[in-house]
Amino acid sequence: MIYIDPPLWPAHNTVFSHLVSDASVAELHAFAADAGIAFRAFDLDHYDVPASRYRDLVARGAVEVDGGTLVRLLIRSGLRIKARERSASLVHPLLARWEALLPEAGSWARNC
Repeated sequence: MIYIDPPLWPAHNTVFSHLVSDASVAELHAFAADAGIAFRAFDLDHYDVPASRYRDLVARGAVEVDGGTLVRLLIRSGLRIKARERSASLVHPLLARWEALLPEAGSWARNC
């Protein structure tokens, strides 16, 4: 089944919902593709979708749940990507920001 939480997560001058599956990533990708959601909105275990798409996705069959319920469903399904596993995807952007702010400390940050 596909689930969606309320659009509460601010970014890019809007708020976003999370779209997840409790069955498989393949099910999630198929639902998203059918709804016209670009793959670039996929973030390892969910799609980030803008508030403007919320009602349409619910009409297409996504079940509305609160954020806590959505996380519990994702954990129970075994599809949740834990924060420590996500951190690798943050290393390069964070290093780039660090080096832009404190270029002289760049080598120190890389060795942490």
